[in-house]
Formats: sequence, structure tokens, C-alpha cells
Amino acid sequence: MSTAQLRVTSKSLPEHNRRHNRSLLLQLLFHSDELSRADLARQSGLTRATVSDVIADLTADGLIIEHGQRTDARVGKPAQLIGLDDRAYHVIALDLSVDGVFVGAITTMRGEIVHRASQPTAGARGEDAVTIAVSLLRDLVRRSTVRLLGIGVATPGIIDHAGVVRAAPNLGWHDLDLRTRLAREVSVPVHIANDANAAALAVHTERRAPGQSLLTIAIEHGVGAGLILADALVEGDQFGAGEIGHVTVDDDGEMCACGRRGCLERAIAVPHLRRRLAATDDREQVLRDAGRSLGIALSPVVATLNLNAIVVAGPADLLEGPFLDAALATIRTRTLPDVSSALQMSLAEHTDELALRGATALVLAAELRIS
Repeated sequence: MSTAQLRVTSKSLPEHNRRHNRSLLLQLLFHSDELSRADLARQSGLTRATVSDVIADLTADGLIIEHGQRTDARVGKPAQLIGLDDRAYHVIALDLSVDGVFVGAITTMRGEIVHRASQPTAGARGEDAVTIAVSLLRDLVRRSTVRLLGIGVATPGIIDHAGVVRAAPNLGWHDLDLRTRLAREVSVPVHIANDANAAALAVHTERRAPGQSLLTIAIEHGVGAGLILADALVEGDQFGAGEIGHVTVDDDGEMCACGRRGCLERAIAVPHLRRRLAATDDREQVLRDAGRSLGIALSPVVATLNLNAIVVAGPADLLEGPFLDAALATIRTRTLPDVSSALQMSLAEHTDELALRGATALVLAAELRIS
């Protein structure tokens, strides 16, 4: 089973290299506004001498900001507080998952958007779609005014560790070496991930508490899932973990483009939901039926993994309220109380930027081991 460990949570042993301790301190600074060197030593388990050496290196790399002395009342000399300079690098993030348009942004290391751009795709597929993605990347590279840490790309489909899109049917991509194609345009690393996995990375990275497992469901033109277990992104033996859109939830349901009936994508993807809502006066029942379909698909997942957190990303006007309520109720009805009583389902914040923030998180995890 392919997984990608995300978060450094303990000091390195003597046989490990200096990079581990560097990543550990970056991790602590990323999830705190400001800390002293003593705080970092206490939280990391490293010696103060080691912390001072690593912070000196990070300062030389331009990653540290001095915040001045601590002002709260404590015994002894006030500590000097430091923080991560999240504007030391820019990241270029591309979201290729939006129907009809490719979206890109220049972001800070914390995912704050500095500049946003988009290019319509007008149904482009295959090589034409690649050309549009390259054009968008070139435009953003020209606009970046700070050194680049890397390029992050969130795209539909099954993506392997080499950045090859093994299959993205909606874009007409099969065994496309997207990383190599984009890397020709830049002198920094390029990282590619499935869009649902990128969404999961965004939610995980923005949580300050480590260790919690998380399932993220992305609902737009299609349906996908990103799964993080014990700080590891689960990708699957063939990199297809989370491809839940074509799980059958209704044997008598609508015919799907894949050739089968009753797929989850057909039941809850945004275009199909909006079409059914336009044809009925009973909006709440349509949304409850769709939520129940999601609950049917997720019940065995929750029972198998005993998850406590599911975050759903998509249009709030469709997913908030009856949809999420029905999904959660269905899961609880179909699983033992000891398994699902603590489960919480919530709507992701700022869904329209989630894949972009996830693409940024992908670069941070790969280049600095921050998540």
C-alpha cells in the first residue's frame, strides 16, 4: 500500500540527518505565530544548542523573522521570539479540476493568495489541455516577485509518484508525464497530486493538532476522496485510493458515463444535483436523497477505519444542511454506535481555493516537510 508520510513529530535519532531536525522546527514554527528558542527546545525535545544551530541555518536561508522580546510577565530575562517568514518563498499552485477553466495562483507558504489567474479550457482535452496548463504556468512565473519554492498541481485522475497522470478521462489524459512537461518551464521542483488528495492535504496542513486521521470528500464536476491516516496520505497500491465516484450506490439508478448504473458521481456530483433540483419543487428531498447516497458509500469506510472526521468540499448551497445531515445520519444508521458516534462531518472552508491551498501544501510537504 502506497502512503506518503507528511508530518515530522519527533526529534531525530543520532543516525538520522540534520534535515529531520530542521523540518521538525519548521513544522513547529509553521503551526505557531511566534516561539522562543527555549519553547522550540521544550516542544521538540532537542537541546538548546541544537535548536540554536538549526535556527541559525534557517535565518541564513531567510526563513526566520525576529518578533522581539516576550512581553508577558515571566521570571528572568525576556525571551526573544521568532517566527516563520511565510513570504520568504512563493509557491505557484495550479488547480486543473474546475469544469471549464484552469485556475492558478501565486501563494505564500501559508497558502495566502498573492495573485490569481485563470484560463478557460472550453472543453479542451489531450494535448490542447496541456498547452493551456503550460500557458497558465508561464504567466504566473512571470508575475512572481519572490524566489519560488516549487510548483504544485492539483489535477483530476490517478497520479503516480513520478508525476505521470495515468488516467484522467475528463481531460483525455492517459500516461501523460505532466511533471516533465511543466518542469521544462521552470527551474524549481514540480509536484503533482490528485485534486482530492490535494484537498485533504490542505485541510490537514491547516490543522494545528497533529495525528488526527481525516477523510476529505471533494464534490464538483466529479467525486473523489483524499484519506490521511496517522499523518500519512494513503494513495493505494495503484495510486487510485479515493476514486469513489464510480462506487455503485443504487442498482436501479441513472446510467453513468462509465457504462454502469447508480454510480455515486451520478447521484451527488454538482451538475447532476443542479439538474435534478431544477426539475423539482422539493429541494430538501433531493438533497437528502443525495446525502443518503454519500452515506451509503462511506459507511463501510467509516466502519473499517473508525474515522472521527470527514470534511466535504463543494458548493455550500448544495452541501450544507440537508445533504450533510442525511449523509451523517445514514452512516450512523448503517454502523455500530461505538464506531460512528464520535464522527463529525463538516463543510470545508473557502472551498473555491481548497485545491490551490492543497497544491501549496503539496510543495511544502515535499520541499520542507511541513504539513
